[in-house]
Amino acid sequence: MNLSLEGKYAVVCGSTQGIGLAIAEELALLGASCTLIARNETALQSALRSLDTTLRQQHGFLIADFGQPDQLKKVIEAHVAKYPVHILINNTGGPPAGPIIDATEEAFLNTFNQHLICNHILSKAVVPSMKKEGYGRIVNIISTSVKIP
Repeated sequence: MNLSLEGKYAVVCGSTQGIGLAIAEELALLGASCTLIARNETALQSALRSLDTTLRQQHGFLIADFGQPDQLKKVIEAHVAKYPVHILINNTGGPPAGPIIDATEEAFLNTFNQHLICNHILSKAVVPSMKKEGYGRIVNIISTSVKIP
């Protein structure tokens, strides 16, 4: 089975730590060029250094805050205007752990924006590139804090 992702371009959200960084590292090991998205430039630069480049991958990063969907839309649209996207990993943190009865309405709205609105913005931006390239994969990762309703 050929698992090579050489020549493929991946956008990985929430990729400065945890699941997002681990996914970006694996995609790079398989040959994909990865574009990391997060809000902290210093953490993005550090994460970028951990990605494999033995197959001449060209990794990069985008700074965007999923708490600001309009900003994310501008950032991803500028990216897809210059580069193809074959793989999108929608990975966002939140909501805070705890009983739902203790959650605020603001926390619900933030989570809705981060997990649904931003994922929709990203998907709408990259799908035309995937269709043009004849290859596309979108993986949505939801919060692990919602284990017990």
